[in-house]
Amino acid sequence: MIGEQSIYHHSYTFSFFLVFLVLILFRPAFSTYINTLSFKESLTISSNRTLVSPGNVFELGFFKTNSRWYLGIWYKKVSNRTYVWVANRDNPLSKSIGTLKISNINLVLLDHCNKSVWSTNLTRGNERSSTVMAELLTNGNFVMRDSNNKDASGYLWQSFDYPTDTLLPGMKLGYDLKTERNRFLTSWRSSDDPSSGNTTYKIDTRRGMPEFILNQGPYEMQRSGPWNGMEFSGIPEVQGLNYMVYNYTESREEITYSFHMTNQSIHSRLMVSDYTLNRFTWIPPSSAWSMFWRIPTDGCDFLHFCGSYSYCDLNTSPNCNCIRGFVPKNRQRWDLRDGSEGCVRTTRLSCSGDGFLRLKNMNLPDTKTATVDRTIDVKRCEERCLSDCNCTSFATADVRNGGLGCVIWTGELVEMRKYAVGGQDLYVRLNTADQG
Repeated sequence: MIGEQSIYHHSYTFSFFLVFLVLILFRPAFSTYINTLSFKESLTISSNRTLVSPGNVFELGFFKTNSRWYLGIWYKKVSNRTYVWVANRDNPLSKSIGTLKISNINLVLLDHCNKSVWSTNLTRGNERSSTVMAELLTNGNFVMRDSNNKDASGYLWQSFDYPTDTLLPGMKLGYDLKTERNRFLTSWRSSDDPSSGNTTYKIDTRRGMPEFILNQGPYEMQRSGPWNGMEFSGIPEVQGLNYMVYNYTESREEITYSFHMTNQSIHSRLMVSDYTLNRFTWIPPSSAWSMFWRIPTDGCDFLHFCGSYSYCDLNTSPNCNCIRGFVPKNRQRWDLRDGSEGCVRTTRLSCSGDGFLRLKNMNLPDTKTATVDRTIDVKRCEERCLSDCNCTSFATADVRNGGLGCVIWTGELVEMRKYAVGGQDLYVRLNTADQG
């Protein structure tokens, strides 16, 4: 009896050890992710295989909407699927047959006729094609790289250079001056159609100071205002958040905006949709996004709501206000609360003996007629404006540390608004008789 118990005990111990060993050996199969695609592999619609980023935040694969198939990237853990990038947004697959693979040095998406509907379009030689691989990174960036080089400088191609409607942390909007690539956001055509819509958000470098413009087709709807060293006053980002950092770079190599999350458990994204730019935030374990802000927010956000030499202020009635020293150009329309024709001076500038009116908390006028000198201070800026009979206004280019740099306007002042909080000082040139 004792012998039988001993045999049973050893058998039970061995069985437990075997089960434990099996669990250890096979546990990775259930908990790990596959985020790479080698030149020997492919993704197909029929296989239902996807790539999942480290951390399981992003997933890349095929999805179907409006009876068409697309290759895209979405948040894996959000119950209401949220797409952040679509490869073939303007060239969908009409049938449920599609293949993503590496051909020579390119990623290609093939349809049911084995015809390419999307490609990375790299022109570099294929001498290292056997070592090329595609990888979905932790931040949602889908990259092509040499399998022996994980450094960002070794990327042959990356989806972050070709945004669709969403800006993720670490992505850049704006110009890469080395490649002459302008990265901007374009809305979906509708909620179930990811093809390119009519609303875009892009940086405009034709102004004296670069600004981001929200466009509906060819028409400008809202502008960010120039970067003042801390923010774009026309974008309602909240300063001092301990989990989000905003970056603006203006150099010989790039003019770009990006943001980064210092708390990786909190997710945020910028998304352009019809007529609006939106920031959403998601804090797990919540399964839904919350709206952080949206622009245009109010009537003052719309361009040309108030005409030249007038500014929009939500705290006044009517919202359009002539700058002191100016009167409505069309009094009848102004009295009907239509300020679109703006204001005109009561007294012409004398060129000598003029002074300045300081307007606080302003979104600076459109900088199409502005020039910038970042090397001088506010006092020198004022002197330079006074020495130019065509100068109508000035402001500092960077508000930090008491202000540095000089922005000078020589034409009409347009598209201004006054904020209750934020913005910066604008100095408007007036004849001595109007300075009060």
